[in-house]
Amino acid sequence: MNLLVTGGAGFIGSNFIRQRLLEKGSPLARLVNLDALTYAGNPANLADLAADPRYVFAHGDIGAAALVASLLAEHQIDAIVNFAAESHVDRSIDSPEPFIQTNVVGTLRLLNCAKQYWARLPEPRKSAFRFLHVSTDEVYGSLPPGAPAFTEDHAFEPNSPYAASKAASDHLVRAYQHTYGLPTLTTNCSNNYGPYHFPEKLIPLMILNALEGKNLPVYGDGMQIRDWLYVEDHAAAIWTVLRGGRVGETYNIGGWNEKPNIEIVHTICTLLDRKSPRADGRSYATQITHVQDRPGHDRRYAIDATKIHRELGWKPAETFATGIEKTVDWYLAHRRWAADITAKKYSRERLGTQV
Repeated sequence: MNLLVTGGAGFIGSNFIRQRLLEKGSPLARLVNLDALTYAGNPANLADLAADPRYVFAHGDIGAAALVASLLAEHQIDAIVNFAAESHVDRSIDSPEPFIQTNVVGTLRLLNCAKQYWARLPEPRKSAFRFLHVSTDEVYGSLPPGAPAFTEDHAFEPNSPYAASKAASDHLVRAYQHTYGLPTLTTNCSNNYGPYHFPEKLIPLMILNALEGKNLPVYGDGMQIRDWLYVEDHAAAIWTVLRGGRVGETYNIGGWNEKPNIEIVHTICTLLDRKSPRADGRSYATQITHVQDRPGHDRRYAIDATKIHRELGWKPAETFATGIEKTVDWYLAHRRWAADITAKKYSRERLGTQV
């Protein structure tokens, strides 16, 4: 298989590429990573794999049609996995337009290139071709307490510019399958966490702020509930859907781990108290501060991942307890990685938390 991965230098994309290249018996002949290297794209995430002869990095935007078309033709791509997206809710509130350009216009142009390339493929490669679009549970809106978790049939009710842009891209993918027959798949995931997570997101922000003696800013009362999915489980699920999912279908991917944000922060503090205690002997929990809530902050997301388990046999390997401990251990062992990002790439004085 020759695979094109877009946004592969980011958090989830780099974990997916790492998993694919390190997998024993991998069917990959070539993996092309197309990434624009915006603030969240980091070549260091894959630096140790750059010499793999199967791996090709291409610097560019998914909206650059000529570049995408040339990569598809040159490398005779058999499948596309689209991770490329602007994904931070706070940034979308501050400035929605980049989210429309990347998540909507960029996805549209990528679909156009894929459709034109796919239409010229000979059989059986044409039938085997796949376009997998990676999306989010935020397209479904917010759940009240006690309501059933989001299924694939839940109506879209996006509540932030980010969520609206992803909902639009999901609709475009569906339309290209229905109208043109392009063999697409869509996945909608819950909140990811794990290695290489950009440090403005909740879990890495709390770990790194704690270690640096900074406040741990929690939005509002901290009772916003999310379903947490370890990133390596997510990467494995995407590969499972790509290899066996039914064309035109959507698959929800979740960790079956609903937790309020404040509980997440206290869990991190407890782990750090044990693994890297403060010099003064006090708990990192004393650094928790409550800050003004985000505008329109959704109170609860929850994913029902029954369909992917029933049809494809996937379920998460990590519980939240095992996944969060692995995550804390990774950040303790990779302080330099995080410090380099903080020094080179932050342009905002206040770090937000996408939760």
